[in-house]
Amino acid sequence: MKKLYYSAVIYTVLGLLAGLFYRELTKAQDFTGDTQLSVLHTHLLTLGTLFFLIAVALEKVLRLSSGRFFNAFFWTYHAGLILTTGIMTVHGTMTVLGKTTGPAISGPAGLGHILLTLALALFFLCLHNRVRPDLTEPGRHPSREHHRK
Repeated sequence: MKKLYYSAVIYTVLGLLAGLFYRELTKAQDFTGDTQLSVLHTHLLTLGTLFFLIAVALEKVLRLSSGRFFNAFFWTYHAGLILTTGIMTVHGTMTVLGKTTGPAISGPAGLGHILLTLALALFFLCLHNRVRPDLTEPGRHPSREHHRK
């Protein structure tokens, strides 16, 4: 549970720093256009802080970390979120500074999204295995359980 809690704390700090960076860089560059920096802090606070706070609550109730997919989910999610927001930071900063971006930015951004998608699938496997343990127990069939009720 501590890993989940500290993850939420770290993403809160990163989200707040991202908002400060956006404000100060655009002010210093007298920039008024669109940039990915404007949504970077919301990505960090929502996909980082909020997601991990919800995961803390689910861990408390369901013990998600006891599942076999938990570590794979945890590290894949972090890798995906850090890669995605890192590329957003680079792309947004280059936009504010008037530089162009190309495939060197698009490729890693796509990889970050793929990692996040994979991590969410692993998260739902963790959740499924804790919500419906009767599906994983030998000799028990959900169709029979339905008729017993």
